[in-house]
Amino acid sequence: MGFFSFFKKGSEVERKQEEQQAQQTLESGVSKTKESVFGKISRAIVGKDKVDDEVLDNLEEALVTSDVGVETTLRIIERIEARVAKDKYVNTAELNSILRDEIVALLKENDTPDYSDVDIDTSENPYVIMVVGVNGVGKTTTIGKLAYQFKKSGKKVVLGAADTFRAAAIEQLDEWGRRVGCPVIKQKMGSDPASVAFDTLQSAKAQKADVVIIDTAGRLHNKIGLMNELTKIKNVMKKVCPDAPNEILLVLDGSTGQNAFEQARQFQAATQINALAITKLDGTAKGGVVIGISDQFKIPVKYIGLGEKIDDLQLFDREAFVRTLWS
Repeated sequence: MGFFSFFKKGSEVERKQEEQQAQQTLESGVSKTKESVFGKISRAIVGKDKVDDEVLDNLEEALVTSDVGVETTLRIIERIEARVAKDKYVNTAELNSILRDEIVALLKENDTPDYSDVDIDTSENPYVIMVVGVNGVGKTTTIGKLAYQFKKSGKKVVLGAADTFRAAAIEQLDEWGRRVGCPVIKQKMGSDPASVAFDTLQSAKAQKADVVIIDTAGRLHNKIGLMNELTKIKNVMKKVCPDAPNEILLVLDGSTGQNAFEQARQFQAATQINALAITKLDGTAKGGVVIGISDQFKIPVKYIGLGEKIDDLQLFDREAFVRTLWS
């Protein structure tokens, strides 16, 4: 079923309806990026009837300015050049479909999985997700939407407010807990974040919860204190659940373009993140950043945020994303 259903649940009719709704959300969410990319590619090939060096130069500029990233753009251009050399003559009318196919093939070469559904083992301990990212990227909102999806699938979820640096962060997570119907473990502002994480896991085990999602402070990603704090939280959680955290999810704001690349690099150096969520794609023409990040980092993009509604967080499917952009 792939990308179109967050969890495998419900009748075949219900699943088809969910797939259709999710596709509509995807198309709407990337519409600004699609319009921008198509416009730039159209200008790159105007007046040309075949793909030549000038078209490739213009295409390279179009992809870079669409926030695909220089490294990924050069790899795409190399693939297009190889395709042109192989096929001898490629006209500009075919360029769109060739681009789509080559980008999909490029991303599939990475040794990172697509997430067709969330398959988690909760037989012995709850599945623990520690969420990291700078302030303002939509971190707490992503936690709330994730909690909603897990709850909808029948999972029991507990949230931990380990971002004790700001009172507003605790209040925001508390509000999401009420909205979704999940207990939130919290302490007062300024408390030790590791202590909150410890209490959250103990409470989750006592409640026989399936999933624990821990919010963390969104301090600047170049601060050495962040690495020390995240390491302490991880070590303390292992005292309760030896495998915790099962997932360290970095949330990035897609609308920041190249800054999202830099944040990913810094957090990758600071802690062992193993999943990415890219948010706010509906409000930007910089959605090409998803292609670049998916290609360049050995950390899979797991979720994409496509709107403000509670169900506008979707599992990322590389092929569905690229084909929707170039459909």
